[in-house]
Amino acid sequence: MAAPLICPSILASDFARLGEEVRALDAAGADWIHVDVMDGHFVPNITIGPDVVKALRPHTTLPFDVHLMVAPVDPWLEAYREAGADILTVHPESGPHLHRTLGRIRQLGAKAGVVLNPGTSLSVLDDVVELVDLVLLMSVNPGFGGQSFIDTTLRKIERSRAILDAAGSKAHLQVDGGVTAANAGACVAAGADALVAGTAVFRGGPSAYAANIQALKAA
Repeated sequence: MAAPLICPSILASDFARLGEEVRALDAAGADWIHVDVMDGHFVPNITIGPDVVKALRPHTTLPFDVHLMVAPVDPWLEAYREAGADILTVHPESGPHLHRTLGRIRQLGAKAGVVLNPGTSLSVLDDVVELVDLVLLMSVNPGFGGQSFIDTTLRKIERSRAILDAAGSKAHLQVDGGVTAANAGACVAAGADALVAGTAVFRGGPSAYAANIQALKAA
């Protein structure tokens, strides 16, 4: 079983030192940088705008995996792509035309992802799977870091993997929320190949990032 991609969420980083944090994650062996964008409307928090993404872009060549918890989402796609996003991931609930939104992301030259909240049905994938480069399963309800993993997500990972495999899709299957070394192995065994982690990576400060990332890969 291949080691999963580890995508540290900078939501859990030291916001006063974001550039240094991104460089430290790169040096520690992170695969992608996960950027949680929250608008205070779609979710109850406000985080990172496109100007911050643009400011961080020179600090690493790692892919920027930008999770847009924003509604309406369509007006923001170009701004985040121009700022340096490599992957733009959207919620079906954040706009009226998911198929169009995913197509637009690809037109902009980014990889397109769809996010499914704990209460969102996998049936959403049926008519967009051919446009998806990434399926992100939320293992917490979005809006805040530091939440506990919802165990029933493991069954959802299994079902999502079956859908992707049946469609012949090469899309990554990512899990986000409460991911730790204690449950990372179960997520991968269920079919995930990319893990978003916040506290589990950032605990202990920059000197611990490499060990934390390796613990997740080896779980």
